Amino acid sequence: MSADFSIQKDFDLKDFNTMGVSSKASFFTDASSVLQLREAIKFAKERKLEILVLGGGSNILFKSDFDGLVIYNSLKGKELISKTALRVSGGENWHELVLFCVDNGLGGIENLSLIPGFVGAAPIQNIGAYGVELQDVFVSLEALMIESGKVQTFTKEECRFGYRDSIFKRDLKGKIIIVSVTLSLSKEGKVNTSYKALAENLSEKGITNPDIKDVSKAVIEIRQSKLPDPKEIGNTGSFFKNPVISTERFNQLKSKYPGIPCYPITERQVKVPAGWLIEQAGWKGKRKGDAGVHDKQALVLVNHGNATGEEIWNLATEICLSISEKFDITLTPEVNVIG
Repeated sequence: MSADFSIQKDFDLKDFNTMGVSSKASFFTDASSVLQLREAIKFAKERKLEILVLGGGSNILFKSDFDGLVIYNSLKGKELISKTALRVSGGENWHELVLFCVDNGLGGIENLSLIPGFVGAAPIQNIGAYGVELQDVFVSLEALMIESGKVQTFTKEECRFGYRDSIFKRDLKGKIIIVSVTLSLSKEGKVNTSYKALAENLSEKGITNPDIKDVSKAVIEIRQSKLPDPKEIGNTGSFFKNPVISTERFNQLKSKYPGIPCYPITERQVKVPAGWLIEQAGWKGKRKGDAGVHDKQALVLVNHGNATGEEIWNLATEICLSISEKFDITLTPEVNVIG
């Protein structure tokens, strides 16, 4: 066992999740190397403990205490392995990576500016925003397999990416720790401004030929205007996925709710903004105790101070029920709910 490997007991995770809820982990360790990750896994196996890997804590809700070992992934490092291919360690901050790429003329992830969390969580969630998803620039990742202790490479195809989804949220959930991610970026300067709000923001500024810095700044500005800063009020960003429904079902809803927006996916499917549904159901700005819905973006649930994870979850459950009753649409949480 390495000299700097240590375990803490009854560790409060309040400062390690952006919702700011208090949850005690039976055991906690900070791992900054693959060796320490292996030692942590060995510790858990010897005591038959459940393992939870934690990064930025921006996409997680602790409903209760965690009776197991929390491993905080703090692996750091960035390596340019070709002119445009970048390997990044799992414990790097995602937004800081985006800024690094923008500053160095590496395009492809500027639309993903200001998304909270660590690089290691990005493939699990297949993060996306403003017309771009991680899978658009993804090459491969290295993951430590918890069962065998071996590092395995996963190609883009093997990750089985979907909308805010991957194999790591399904078949391999809880079975891997992402060590590094390799991205294929671009020096060509092409940008994606297909997303309406982004195009409008750039147009308002009179920017007709935007570069990656322009796009990144615009995305940051839009996100800051809509989403609360977790440092100011606890939240996990978008709490629910935007539901995908059939075009036929959408047309039925449109006859009843003419203003309902959508984003076409295929000829047969559209995506409906969950925030719009929640707002129409009267939840925007509502609160129950310290658990609430953000007053500017109904897709965001917030902790006004001392809400418990269970109180946040109860609010989410009530919202889902009301959306089901009003629109006959099922909302699915985007966050990882523990407990």
